[in-house]
Parts: sequence; structure tokens; C-alpha cells
Amino acid sequence: MSVFGAIEAGGTKFVCAVGTGPDDLDLDSFPATSPRATMAGVLGFFRGREGLRAIGIGSFGPVDLQPDSPTFGHITTTPKLAWRNFDLVGTVRNALDLPIGFDTDVNAAAFGEARWGAGQGLGDFLYVTVGTGIGGGALVDGRIVHGLQHPEMGHIRVPHDWARDPYPGACPFHGDCLEGLASGPAIEARWGIPGMDLPSEHPAWELEAHYLALGLANWICTLSPRRIVMGGGVMQQAQLLPIVRRRLQTLLNGYIKSNLVLDRIEEYVVPPQLGTRAGILGALALAEEAAARLGS
Repeated sequence: MSVFGAIEAGGTKFVCAVGTGPDDLDLDSFPATSPRATMAGVLGFFRGREGLRAIGIGSFGPVDLQPDSPTFGHITTTPKLAWRNFDLVGTVRNALDLPIGFDTDVNAAAFGEARWGAGQGLGDFLYVTVGTGIGGGALVDGRIVHGLQHPEMGHIRVPHDWARDPYPGACPFHGDCLEGLASGPAIEARWGIPGMDLPSEHPAWELEAHYLALGLANWICTLSPRRIVMGGGVMQQAQLLPIVRRRLQTLLNGYIKSNLVLDRIEEYVVPPQLGTRAGILGALALAEEAAARLGS
């Protein structure tokens, strides 16, 4: 039986899978320590697999997605210094000799939700992840947006109310960009404890929702998605998404004349239908696409 391999390369762990879709995944994960140690586990997971046709990789970034670039497939200017300039695609291809599909982790998650989840049947939608970092993957006319490099939606600038929030920001490149203000590490640094340990009524969540809604308002006005899917570890706080929705409606102030935004916001800004498996399933879809493209 033909199967596909998938790697979701995250900042804390690499998730690996073999299968054909949501119903038959064989999964394992390996801590993201050094490239040598992590990749030994990853490659060992795939070696000897019967019927493996291609591998799909969704990786934390920034990454080089340009096929004609000498550093195609590399993780580039990441703040994770051990992984900076690491040739992820080349390492996997050289070890396994298979076609490789490659994209960012958030683009992979968007691809997974488009194929099997909350983005099915929608040519224009946005997947946002809020966790160790903040990222966004956009489909426009059914295709993932890439462009010059790939979108870095977490690094947009949003209004920083210094009187309300004197925290300077966690981003090593931009300080108080959206990721610097609203990522998991920013929450922990601002309040002194991880977000998962903050009570649901803590003022952290109103502030977090405010920043995330500012980001959503920007992306709605520029990309006009038909749905927004919000995933990642921070969004697993049950109280957060309803606050984000309310704040987003306030910020848009009736300007977007769509019933989805005005009256059915709970259908417009939604959690991932695939849950925490959106990224790994998207990587599986990337593998399937790579195999079809090369006729393997």
C-alpha cells in the first residue's frame, strides 16, 4: 500500500507521521534539541517503511522556499541558533531519496485545514497560529500565498498602548511586533508565569485578545478571507476566542458589511477542525502533492 510521510518541524518538537489521511496516521515525536540529535530520530522513524512515496515538511522559520535558491530548504534567520542555516530538506532528501514537499509550518496547517478541516470548499481563508510564535498562512483562490519569501504575519506592527502595557516585547528582531506582544513567551515574560497557569479571569486575556484582534482586523482588510481559523497552544484557552471575536467586531466598527462578521462571528473566526493535527496533516498533503507533481 502506498503511504506518505510527514514532518511537522516545531520549535520544541518534531512530529512525524506516516499514512494517507486523518484516519490512519502512525505518529511519533522527537524533541527539537540539536539538528543532529533530532534528525537522527526523525530519519530513523521513516527508514524501512514499506510503500513510502514522498515526504512533506512543514517547518518553523523563516525558511527558504525558492526552488532556484542555493539555500532552498534551509531554515534561515531563526532565533533558534542551533538551527540557523540548517539544510532541512537536503538532510531528509539525502537520507531517504524521496520527493519532498516543503513549506512553513503555518502554511502546512492552512493546507491541512483546506484539505480535511475548517477550510474545505473555501478558496480564500486564513489560518493563524498563536503559540511559541505567531504566524499566518493564507489561501487566495485556492493557493497558498508565498511571494518574495513567505508571509510573516506575526511580525506586523500593531498599536502598542504603553500606558496600559509597559512590556517592551519579546521579538529579538522587532521588539513589540504582534509576535513580540502576544506570543506565548510574551505572555509569560509580561506576567511572570506561563499563560497555561493564568486563571481565565486574569486581565492577561483581555490584553491578549486586544492584540490578536488588531492583527485579525489588519488581515481582514488586506486579504478579505472567507473564514479565519485560529490554532496554536495559546488559543487552547477556552475563554480567549470569544473575547477575540467581540474585540474584533468593535475594532471593525461595522465597516465590513458581511453578516458573517456582523451577526455570525462565531462561524467566521473558528478553532481548527483538525485540532492539533492540522500541521502534520498539512505536511502529509504536501507529500501527496510532491508525489503527484513528480509522478512518483
